[in-house]
Amino acid sequence: MGLLNILKNDRGGQIMLGVLLVITILVPLLNLLVPESNPLHVPTYTVTLMGKYLTLALLAVAVDLVWGYLGILTLGHGAFFALGGYAMGMYLMRQIGDRGVYGNPELPDFMVFLNWQELPWFWQGFDQFWFAAIMIMLVPGVLAFVFGWLAFRSRVSGVYLSIITQAMTYALMLAFYRNEMGFGGNNGLTDFKDLLGFSLQEDSTRITLFVLSAVALAAGYLLCRHIMNSRLGRVCIAVRDSESRARFMGYRVENVKLWIFIISAMLAGIAGALYVPQVGIINPNEFSPINSIEIVVWVAVGGRATLYGAVIGALLINYAKTYFTAELPEIWLFALGGIFVLVTLLLPKGVTGFVAKLQQRKEVQA
Repeated sequence: MGLLNILKNDRGGQIMLGVLLVITILVPLLNLLVPESNPLHVPTYTVTLMGKYLTLALLAVAVDLVWGYLGILTLGHGAFFALGGYAMGMYLMRQIGDRGVYGNPELPDFMVFLNWQELPWFWQGFDQFWFAAIMIMLVPGVLAFVFGWLAFRSRVSGVYLSIITQAMTYALMLAFYRNEMGFGGNNGLTDFKDLLGFSLQEDSTRITLFVLSAVALAAGYLLCRHIMNSRLGRVCIAVRDSESRARFMGYRVENVKLWIFIISAMLAGIAGALYVPQVGIINPNEFSPINSIEIVVWVAVGGRATLYGAVIGALLINYAKTYFTAELPEIWLFALGGIFVLVTLLLPKGVTGFVAKLQQRKEVQA
């Protein structure tokens, strides 16, 4: 009954979650039960690629929550995503133990190579999954709290807020590039072996990560939809449409912004944590400002303030990115910019807005 209430009047969300459920069941079956010679067989590589897309879709939902419903154009969510990824990567590095190149049971290979004598204090505890799971949400959440508390209470908004979120991401990227930080420098963290004792190279582990990514996306979507259906969600829309009027009515606008920003950052951290074991690496490039700009493009293409539109946009653009970077790598960035310009000019409400307009025309003609 609770689920029905959350999805009430959300036809797009119902369809999206239904398709996601079918894919989550069908893809593992086609991978495990259908022979490789059969054209219906889904290779493990494709399963991993789809799992990666689902984690990026969750990241897009997190951005849509603050941009679509609060009007905050954030260009820094790549930082929260990367921090969640690094927290997972640190756990995976600790699990390698003496199986690394240098055979040190305590220090990761890059620390041995750089002549570190002991494990840094901030790496302590990451040999336990429960601790890493807490850090995956806590670190992005704390950063979002500190940043949001300073920015929102200073009433920074609009393009200025977008600029400082991008500056935050860029500063973190530069910091993580430094070997002295203890996060692997340019190379980042890689060469992961297993997760909770299960080899990351096994097909069953890849499928499990795919399923977990789908579950996380569904749970994140339902959480965001629940928030938007609540009184808090209605206040968010009021703040987006007229912040000064919301303040005049007595709402603490900065608190509303802060809590939604924190929730969004934690969702981005979870997406990053699921992304890392599937791609096998996390490095400072994930902090790159261009990544955060890409996320905004996904949401714009799919349709702001719909949540399910963010999922559609993330899947479409990332599939196109995979295809074009293989076939036409020189023009991919130009194609991405062209897509954003065309959507802005011709489809200001994204793909979902265009489909809704077509449906309205059919209803009028009928």
